[in-house]
Amino acid sequence: MYQNLKALDIYRQKRLSYYQWRSQSSVIAKITLALSLACLTGLLAQVKVVLPFTPVPLVASQFGVILAAILLGGRWGGISMAIYAVGGFAGIPWFAGFKGGAATLLGANAGYVLGFILAAWFIGSMIDSQIENRKALPLTAVILFAQLVLVYIPGLVTLALWLAANGQPVTLTGVLWMGYIPFILGDVLKSLVGAAAAKAIVPMEKY
Repeated sequence: MYQNLKALDIYRQKRLSYYQWRSQSSVIAKITLALSLACLTGLLAQVKVVLPFTPVPLVASQFGVILAAILLGGRWGGISMAIYAVGGFAGIPWFAGFKGGAATLLGANAGYVLGFILAAWFIGSMIDSQIENRKALPLTAVILFAQLVLVYIPGLVTLALWLAANGQPVTLTGVLWMGYIPFILGDVLKSLVGAAAAKAIVPMEKY
């Protein structure tokens, strides 16, 4: 029992040390971390399930978004996802299906990628701003809101524009069935896993 408590205490000290280091680290270190989380998000994007009735696939990218927010905070978590978005649109093939390039900016999924920036910034800012937000229920609510609202607002807008540009009928119901409703359960589960990870990683002390 004593050894378990000692190990837990060491773990808590280590995670606090990381966040203290993060707040004082150099810009170069933060850029390196942001790039690393962008690369991780690119790898997770390759874990996908294609649905026959929509151009939007099920992907694991959101785990990268949540981790970027947790580990880097609001500003640098958002920057990390901006690196992911700009890098992919510029040609790095790290979007789902190893896609990238200017054509993806006009694709059906571009808005979701832009939503990643908003989600990472919001989650990280909420976690860093108040210790109260690091408790289980507020933390889960923050991540759910980011994943189910902030990612999907730009995602659904660009999906609707893509459908219109390709001569397909655009209705609110149709867009929701193509780009939102089929993904709710999966995103809730991913958000709950992300919230559990955040609860384990983020210290309750000030940093």
